[in-house]
Amino acid sequence: MIEPITIKNKSIGPGCPPFVIAEACINHEGDINIAEQMVYMAHAMGADCIKFQIHVLKNEMLRDAPQSDNFEEPLWDTLDRTNLSVDEHIRLKKLCGQLGISYLCTPFSRDGTDIIEEIGVDFYKTGSGELTNLPLIEYIAKKEKPMIVSTGMCLFEEVKETVDLIKSIGTPLILTHCVSAYPTPYEIVNLGMIQKYKEVFQIPVGLSDHSRGIYTALGAVGLGACVLEKHFTLDKMQKGPDHASSIEPYELGELVKGARAISQALGAERKVFSEEKQIVTWARESVVSEVPIPVGTKITSEMVWVKRPGPGPDVVPAKDLSKIVGKVAKADIPKDVQIKWSYIEE
Repeated sequence: MIEPITIKNKSIGPGCPPFVIAEACINHEGDINIAEQMVYMAHAMGADCIKFQIHVLKNEMLRDAPQSDNFEEPLWDTLDRTNLSVDEHIRLKKLCGQLGISYLCTPFSRDGTDIIEEIGVDFYKTGSGELTNLPLIEYIAKKEKPMIVSTGMCLFEEVKETVDLIKSIGTPLILTHCVSAYPTPYEIVNLGMIQKYKEVFQIPVGLSDHSRGIYTALGAVGLGACVLEKHFTLDKMQKGPDHASSIEPYELGELVKGARAISQALGAERKVFSEEKQIVTWARESVVSEVPIPVGTKITSEMVWVKRPGPGPDVVPAKDLSKIVGKVAKADIPKDVQIKWSYIEE
């Protein structure tokens, strides 16, 4: 059985509401005022958490590292231009604490991890690019705080290697299935991996989603995703590498409401619920006389049929119509009345 993981005062895992992370990434363009607006909006839309990034570029990458097509300038320049200072991260964390939304920040290096640890976080989230960076994964895991680890751009064997490493350290772990395409075409989202990871690793699993809109994220809840991470922006028409694959505030609000509604709807109990009982009285059918039936008459199929309302005390239910045919009436039965068992001879 998969046990939920507790982060601060929230349990994440089976039987718990999905934990929704609004990934601010670099959609604030390095502007602290925009970043603060994003915190306010993510909180107003009901997100559990807002996530930022911290880049210590000299400890993270070489200056001539290539960039993907969603970047319009060199990767180093983009990250350098949009990077928030440590003081700004402290300011954002304080604001999150005041509002009651979790602050989260992804490190991409050992130095970045140390900075986040000093700022004070309750848990860590690593991006897909770091899944195979076992030295960094180990370094973070040894901070002994819960980790959420994304799994894009990798083979299953690589995921297992990382999971095994984190488990060997004893760090609480949540995986998020991910495909690192911006945006991700629906046909390669592969939501079925959520269940596969759960079955193989016996840990909570969520979705870090880069497809357009909120459809696949909502579908993931139906498959047991306990975490939903979506790139978040105040305006997806802005220029930048992540805006096109992000959701705006209204969509975030709909994602939160929809995810919680689906989570509540996932039970597998079959009974007549108390809320249904009033409907039963008129929606079901009972056996009714089609013609007057005098006492002593042998009942034929032409004399009776099934109609609403549903059966009450002693009334013959529709499913027992065949049990009435061939029996003898022991009382006069008028037309258009519900037939009772007491009207029929044994």
